[in-house]
Amino acid sequence: MDVFEEIADERRALAAQLAGLTPQQRTARSLCRAWTVHDVLAHLVVPLEVSAPRFVLAVLAAGGRFDRANERVTRRLARRPFDELVQVLARGAGSRFTPPGAGPEAPLVDVLVHGLDIRRPLGLHRDVPAPRLREALGFLVTAPAGLVPRGALTGLRLEADDVGFAHGSGPVVRGTAQELLLATTGRGAVLDSLSGDGVPVLRHRIAPG
Repeated sequence: MDVFEEIADERRALAAQLAGLTPQQRTARSLCRAWTVHDVLAHLVVPLEVSAPRFVLAVLAAGGRFDRANERVTRRLARRPFDELVQVLARGAGSRFTPPGAGPEAPLVDVLVHGLDIRRPLGLHRDVPAPRLREALGFLVTAPAGLVPRGALTGLRLEADDVGFAHGSGPVVRGTAQELLLATTGRGAVLDSLSGDGVPVLRHRIAPG
């Protein structure tokens, strides 16, 4: 299975779970900033519904700020019915779009992390294949700026005790692969689930105060 097939598999699995959510679950807060579950779903379909030229125009309209453009485009898509967005995610699961300058590992991390942003607050579970989780973590520890908060992992050793992944040297941050995916991408809500003497360091870097 290549990376694009892994992405398609994750999109279809998430779409299947989202299709069964109640109205209350759809409007619940996710782990992703101030976004609801509905908002995160809208974000995940952006590359499936918005062409690269249209997104470039959105970035220009946002004064060159990618994050602001992403928020605006996501908000527009979030006005569409939840069930419609679920269908878009399932129908476009096989899309081979990658962000400029990035390979397929970037959208793989995107769907894995945002899937967790949705599932964890709702108490939903998915058994993601271990090689897929190792692949995502391996990409994140060497990822370009933007995916991981700047300097968050410097001088730390990450250990995923369920998939046999380890990287770095220094104080240890230990947890499941899914917990480490969330922590390395700045989700402070998962920090209490981690162990190791590197956790206070990571906490200070991604969730100060």
